[in-house]
Amino acid sequence: MKLENYEMHLPSYSIGEKCYEKIPGVCKDYGSRILLIGGQRALRAAGDRIRNAVKGSGLTVTGELLYGNDCTYSVVERLRTAELYQDADMVFAVGGGKAIDTCKCLCIEDDKPIFTFPTIASNCAATTSVSIMYNEDGTFLKPHFFIRPAMHAFIDTEVIAASPAEYMWAGLGDTYAKYYEANISSRDESLEHFTALGVNVSLMCKDPVLKYGKAAYEDMLNSRSSYELEQIVLAIVVTTGLASIFLTRDFTPDYNSGLAHAIFYALTKYPVIEEKHLHGEVVAFGVLFALLCDNDIREFERIHAFNRSVGLPTALKDIDISDSEFEAVIPMLPDMSDVRHYPYRVTEEMIRKAWNRLTRYNSGI
Repeated sequence: MKLENYEMHLPSYSIGEKCYEKIPGVCKDYGSRILLIGGQRALRAAGDRIRNAVKGSGLTVTGELLYGNDCTYSVVERLRTAELYQDADMVFAVGGGKAIDTCKCLCIEDDKPIFTFPTIASNCAATTSVSIMYNEDGTFLKPHFFIRPAMHAFIDTEVIAASPAEYMWAGLGDTYAKYYEANISSRDESLEHFTALGVNVSLMCKDPVLKYGKAAYEDMLNSRSSYELEQIVLAIVVTTGLASIFLTRDFTPDYNSGLAHAIFYALTKYPVIEEKHLHGEVVAFGVLFALLCDNDIREFERIHAFNRSVGLPTALKDIDISDSEFEAVIPMLPDMSDVRHYPYRVTEEMIRKAWNRLTRYNSGI
């Protein structure tokens, strides 16, 4: 293994019910004119809190732009031509993963300072250095990697506690998936320092979720900010982001993805996935397949029990996919980039065998 020159840019963040009070101190060196970009609900949830936080600080919110519905290159180009964007010194990306990823693809490529304000806790977009890009029809296109993440993430736990609980619920699955996918993908390898860091950090993507996830979800259902909720928000938004940055230093999904994500991306061909289900929800189902294909029955049973305890899917019917629809995507899976770096070749036969084992397990056989 040769020595090489490389650089790492890690995320910084503020968290808590009053973390927006930190905005002036963190952002004042980047200019004065702020543009808010996000979804309509997100801007309603956090816009006034941001304005109040910067009042009298010399920072000014000059306007708002709605990002759209999907993180696509056409949306990025539309925002790039907006006068409000061109006149802004910095962008505050407000919302969920697609809104934040859109703003990262826009601002980081333009070298315009961007700060993230997640209003839901479903993924690590606020802290990681990749945007997940989609086609115009809503199907997955590719990951768009950057050398650095956003300048800083402001994670208001009170805002997140008031958001729809289903987003954090889905984020539980996407977060523990990071551990299983990183560990399977890196098995028996002599790893670069940054990859080894990512694999080891990923343990903190699994353990807090299994320990605090059920209680945090119950707190979300009651719009209650709590210690358990904070631990889960940190796991979903921060720890997963850190792991992803280390795992994707070479700008590939080799250690940062796996069969669970391959199943999700393959299933996006069906409109019902985009219309009725969330990314992490489907990934949680995919993890069961990944563990069965890996013959890790102990962990399969552990995750199956956890999924049932919080209502995450354990069967195809839970994500509105028929047997014939799943059968149609099986031939796609072995050649997807997400499983390219597995320690063994994922085969159609392996997936069908796992499917049969899952069906029998769900039936109590």
